[in-house]
Amino acid sequence: MLEESVQVLCDKKLLLYPTDTVWGIGGDATDVDVVKRIYSLKERANNKAMIGLVATIDMLSAYIEDFPNAILPYLEETRPTTVIYDGAKGFAENLIGTDGSIALRIPKHDFCLQLIQAFGKPIISTSANISGQPTPKDFQSIDRKILEGVDYIVPLDQEKTASKPSRIIKIDRDGAIEIIRE
Repeated sequence: MLEESVQVLCDKKLLLYPTDTVWGIGGDATDVDVVKRIYSLKERANNKAMIGLVATIDMLSAYIEDFPNAILPYLEETRPTTVIYDGAKGFAENLIGTDGSIALRIPKHDFCLQLIQAFGKPIISTSANISGQPTPKDFQSIDRKILEGVDYIVPLDQEKTASKPSRIIKIDRDGAIEIIRE
């Protein structure tokens, strides 16, 4: 399962996988064509941001200019927290916001962490729904179009009900923190 998932990412294909919050559509966060394919599958406007996942604070800081240490207490909490950072680097240009920002999370899910570590770079994590439709609460609620549009479905946690979405925080280069979604 892990080996197959990593191969999917290496082959620039799409993955449907469980996270610490909801089921996600994923792929290589550094590849423009992978990002385009996810936007197309979700029928989502290209200017609507998607989240990236990283495995460690070291990996996170490698993809952010001037990593803000003020965010560390939030990352150490047990609650899943997505942070919008200024100064994204190394990502597919169509994943980075027009202001140069990127939303990233270190997941609290063993499979996700193992997957990212084995792949060696960030992956995309966007909810497994068509844009404008509700986020599926469980695997059985995922739209057939999504199920048929990905290249591999991770056979894990398919009976689990999703937890609530992550908290979203924005931190600017000066260290100012804004809670976007509690």
